[in-house]
Amino acid sequence: MEHVHLAAEEDDLYSGYNDYNPTFDSEELDNDAGFQQAVRTSHGRRPPITAKFPGTAIGGRALGTSFGVESRFGSESRLLKSRMPMASSMGRPMTGAVQDGAARPMTAVRAAGYSSAMTRGSTFDPLGQSKGPAPPLEGKSEDTPDEKVKILEKKVNDLIEESCLAHGHGDLQLSLDRAKEAGRKERALVRQREQSGNADHINLDLTYSVLFNLATQYANNDMYAEALNTYQVIVKNKMFSNAGRLKVNMANIYFKQKNYPKAIKLYRMALDQISNSHKEMRIKIMQNIGVVFIRMGQYSDAITSFEHIMSESPNIKTGFNLILCYYAIGDRERMKKAFQKLICVPLGIDEEDKYIPPNDDTHANLVIEAIKNDKLHQMERERKALAEKFIMTSAKLIAPAIEATFAAGFDWCVDMVKSSQYVELANDLEINKAITYLRQRDFNQAVETLKTFEKKDSRVKSAAATNLSFLYFLEKDYDQADRYADLAMTADRYNPAALINKGNTVFVKKDYEKAAEFYKEALRNDSSCTEALYNLGLTYKRLGRLEESLDCFLKLHAILRNSAQVMWQLANLFEMLEDPHQAIEWLMQLITVTPTDPQVLAKLGELYDSEGDKSQAFQYYQESFRYFPSNIDVIEWLGAYYIDTQFCEKAIQYFERATLIQPTQVKWQLMVASCYRRSGNYQKALETYKDIHRKFPENVECLRFLVRLCTDMGMKEVQDYATKLKKVEKMKEIREQRVKSAREGSARGTRREGSASSVSHPEPKHSPLLDQGRDSGHSSHGTSAKGERLSAKMRALPGSNEPYEASSQRDIDASYVDPLGAPMERPKTAAKKRNEDDDFADEELGDDLLPE
Repeated sequence: MEHVHLAAEEDDLYSGYNDYNPTFDSEELDNDAGFQQAVRTSHGRRPPITAKFPGTAIGGRALGTSFGVESRFGSESRLLKSRMPMASSMGRPMTGAVQDGAARPMTAVRAAGYSSAMTRGSTFDPLGQSKGPAPPLEGKSEDTPDEKVKILEKKVNDLIEESCLAHGHGDLQLSLDRAKEAGRKERALVRQREQSGNADHINLDLTYSVLFNLATQYANNDMYAEALNTYQVIVKNKMFSNAGRLKVNMANIYFKQKNYPKAIKLYRMALDQISNSHKEMRIKIMQNIGVVFIRMGQYSDAITSFEHIMSESPNIKTGFNLILCYYAIGDRERMKKAFQKLICVPLGIDEEDKYIPPNDDTHANLVIEAIKNDKLHQMERERKALAEKFIMTSAKLIAPAIEATFAAGFDWCVDMVKSSQYVELANDLEINKAITYLRQRDFNQAVETLKTFEKKDSRVKSAAATNLSFLYFLEKDYDQADRYADLAMTADRYNPAALINKGNTVFVKKDYEKAAEFYKEALRNDSSCTEALYNLGLTYKRLGRLEESLDCFLKLHAILRNSAQVMWQLANLFEMLEDPHQAIEWLMQLITVTPTDPQVLAKLGELYDSEGDKSQAFQYYQESFRYFPSNIDVIEWLGAYYIDTQFCEKAIQYFERATLIQPTQVKWQLMVASCYRRSGNYQKALETYKDIHRKFPENVECLRFLVRLCTDMGMKEVQDYATKLKKVEKMKEIREQRVKSAREGSARGTRREGSASSVSHPEPKHSPLLDQGRDSGHSSHGTSAKGERLSAKMRALPGSNEPYEASSQRDIDASYVDPLGAPMERPKTAAKKRNEDDDFADEELGDDLLPE
């Protein structure tokens, strides 16, 4: 007990705790130079602080440790322990000690940060909000080698990303530029690592990415040599793992270059370096090898590859290619087996029943509605459509080859399809059978085949009836066409092709208003039906509603940008609306699509001539003559142009061409003789007139010129020609008197005769869809208004007493037919047979009605 000292009651054990000690003033740490230096150098780890003043608040009283007290006195000493301060074994400041008049940190007796004696003027701020923002962190220096390497790596990665994004946006040149820049930065990065002595830490993944992206962008820009060199760098580097797969990319480039042996070599090298665990990759490479063998014509080798694929992992494309190979070598039995394998290939598509919503579950209905047209369902539909396309194409290909007749082959294919998962394709194959009959010009068999569908389901019945209506329409059996059009509409009222055929049958009866209603209904059912829109424009044109017709063809032009028929109709409508500038503009667009069409060029020449631009008109007429030197209208205009410009020698070749085309018409031969005479070649003119007189001895104009020329040249034949001229003129006068007396005999008989004449020569009947020339105000060749203007102009060119002045427009053979024919693809211009510009209404329409 002698070591125990009891504190006197008057001693205050907690005195001095509220005194301020600047050592623990956290508010002044920002200004403490020693503390800030410690933070910078040793990250805030300062050495522990030892106590300057050992002892307690009592003074220099020596105290033992609490462990000694407890060990000696046991539980009785716990009370004393709670009242006695402990000496710190770590040397920290003792509690209660006063240092330089400042209070030490508070113990747990009082709340931390609170002082009962507010002598220092400090406020309660446990979060230190009154100190303001913390000082900014000191930035890392970018001068160190490691920092430079990291910055360069980030730049390289950013450039690769920019290159990929540019390629995704379709900017191939920018993508290549970024890839090249990334390659330069990466080489600079490697050099910097080598200079800093860190060559062992080169980022191989980054190098691989840069080279691979660069090679890809070279290939995308068709720079195949550079791409192959870059791929070669990657493949030869043994440090790149799995680089052998890039030989597939190299083989693809050789395939594009049609270097097929090299492509096969690299495909096989890539196949050797890919393990059997990557089965799908190996199958794709073998499929490429088979395709290359097909391109090389080595069908046996291709069959080997495709047969292996069909045995390991069958798919639709490989099965189709295998059928093509068997067809190429003419193996019937193996074609049949391959077709059976093709229709048994699983597509991996669930049944469509899962998209049928149940009526009682609202939540399930919402889910099904959400997934009904999502990306997955679209992919399923595309895969199924592709499979159906391959099966249909294969059946149409092998049907004529696997049996003695194509009908038997189709029947075998139909039987196979009916026993497979593609049952609905059987009816389509039957319709294709009818179309094959059509291509073989066997219309009766086609009709019989299509008539078998009259008792099938509504969709197939509508398709068959639509084709039957089209066939009868082409054969001009409009009653049967109308009957089957009604049948197709009854089976499927929303079938636009059936509505168009019905509109056509009404059109031929000249009930244009009703036809327009059917075309409009077809457009309501299918807004992209170009045939309905075209025929509706023609119908409005017949009705004289030119603005509405123009609107239809403008809409059609927005859909069919390069349709020559649509552009021609637009030009014709603007001409009818008396807007020649717009007509010329559309014809200029048309010749960009069909630059060698002589009728379009001739029409441009006509429009420029009507505008007074002779030089442009001559240019286009000359081009039209170059492509088609048998158009009488063009020949006549060019001949008149050269006569008008006093180049009669050049006009001779055109009138000689007209003489070859129409040898029975004296007009062209008289023009040739007149050109010789006007150019001063009187001897040649005399010979020409004599030749004309031998062919046409009763031609008054020729005899008059012969008399004049012989008189001027002092020839003896003048008397003979004068005598013949008098005889011919007298005979002509007698005929005229007879005609005059006959007319004066009976006006009523004359009218009756005229009526009988009109009945005996009726106007040829034309289908309304082929009668567009009448609407456009143009007829063909000599009967056209342009021909009349040209003939009047030519008659006015020579002197008033010249003989060919008397030749009338009736002398031109209006029955002249274009010797080059009328290709279906050429635009139907007004210079051809009248109303032929409407051929598109039934020809193009009919083609569209047939199933694809």
